[in-house]
Amino acid sequence: MTTVQKRRARARGGELDDCLRACAVHSGKVVGSVDRRRVELAEQLRKLLVVWGTTATSAAAPAPAGGATALLKRAVKGAAAPSGGIPNELLDALLAVANKALECGYDDELNLALVISDTVLAQRKNSRAGWRLRARLLETLGEEAEAVEAYDKYLALTDDDGFGVRARIAGLRVAAEKERELLALLRRQNPRAEEFTRRAATDVWAEGLAAQAVGDWTEAEPRLVGALLTLAAEDSPVADRQELLSQYLDLRMTQETDLAALTEALALYAEQRRNRMRGPVADPTIGGVQWISLGEFRNRIAGKSICLIANSGRVGASSMGAEIDAYDIVVRFNSYKIDPKHTGGRTDIHATIHKHGFNWDQRVDTRLVFGGISGDWKYSLRNRLVPGAQTFLGDESLRWPVRNIGKLGTDVWSGIPTTGFNMLYLLDFLDVSPTLDLIGFDFYESGAYRVPEAMKLAITSVHEYTSEKAWVMQRAQSVTDLRISLR
Repeated sequence: MTTVQKRRARARGGELDDCLRACAVHSGKVVGSVDRRRVELAEQLRKLLVVWGTTATSAAAPAPAGGATALLKRAVKGAAAPSGGIPNELLDALLAVANKALECGYDDELNLALVISDTVLAQRKNSRAGWRLRARLLETLGEEAEAVEAYDKYLALTDDDGFGVRARIAGLRVAAEKERELLALLRRQNPRAEEFTRRAATDVWAEGLAAQAVGDWTEAEPRLVGALLTLAAEDSPVADRQELLSQYLDLRMTQETDLAALTEALALYAEQRRNRMRGPVADPTIGGVQWISLGEFRNRIAGKSICLIANSGRVGASSMGAEIDAYDIVVRFNSYKIDPKHTGGRTDIHATIHKHGFNWDQRVDTRLVFGGISGDWKYSLRNRLVPGAQTFLGDESLRWPVRNIGKLGTDVWSGIPTTGFNMLYLLDFLDVSPTLDLIGFDFYESGAYRVPEAMKLAITSVHEYTSEKAWVMQRAQSVTDLRISLR
């Protein structure tokens, strides 16, 4: 199937009824999957079906007995979507499904995400989350030009860029330009390649591989380059072009005698790859940041009073700004919001999960980035760290305190520890602070208090807030309405 045929074959959405039924049908497909990503998708689909059932029946009849299974049967038979547009709760549930489907990366799931994306934007043409979903999906599908357009629409609808979209756009644009430069260079280095651009790229590529296999690089190279030029002219998906570019350069390195020409090509290839990964970087050393280990972090906080500030509604109305700034060290989390009267104005340590880029551009003394999977954590550091925004950066010994330092496995602590709990556990474990206070920690009872762009983020169910609260209260020395003191 050609690239154009694949694009046409993809399912498209728009009608809410059809989209919800597609989700219901897909829910049945992933039942019993052993793939972790599909298991997580199945859970989001189950939640969507519950929300749909509640929304669709709230104004008519009670939801059918039998839970999600009954809702699935009812959906496939053609239960009506709610009238009057898409309710916020249903919108959020659809977006959660689409994001998990996108993480799966398989064709069936990408088609489902595409249906949801079309539907969300048909129902809510100014949905920021909808446009960001569309952009990420198009990028995954290799449609970079359309992805940039969608990212631009997202930015036009928001004042904040906690997801690093501007850097992403810049990276994609620079990468596309460098790829064009690379292909122009290959065209100049292989004048015969032009004669092989008039036929199907797959056929020409196969001929090139056959010639290379029998040791005839003189005939192989122009065919391989010709196929690459054809793919670029057809605007084939980026992943396809990148894979074949990589294969061609690997083969060329075993044959090349002109090292200067090879080096020029490799430099352009590397530059466009780097920009696709993280965007243009003025300072690859991240401003000369100093990595610190567990022991070095301990020495930096020893003997100092510390307060941890929750991102809660209670803090946002606390009038405790002056008291907070009086501590030796102020710790804030993820998408914290500053209002000096209530929250204080200083941030010494920013503790954040690696998955979001909120406040990574804010100047702090120390930034601790938490993450459960080492490879994903490293990727986020390469792509999100802002040069000059931190003096000290936690190394891998500080990556995931509850699991790696406390050695609490899933048999002991089954939920994913929050950023706040990881930070608190680390400070309690080190036990070198005479004062360790939690300000405004009510475990979201008063709602979230975050930068505007993060206010739509769901309070996820993968964390054990009840267990974390119990852990804190067992160690509390004193408790008031706004302050819990552990020392």
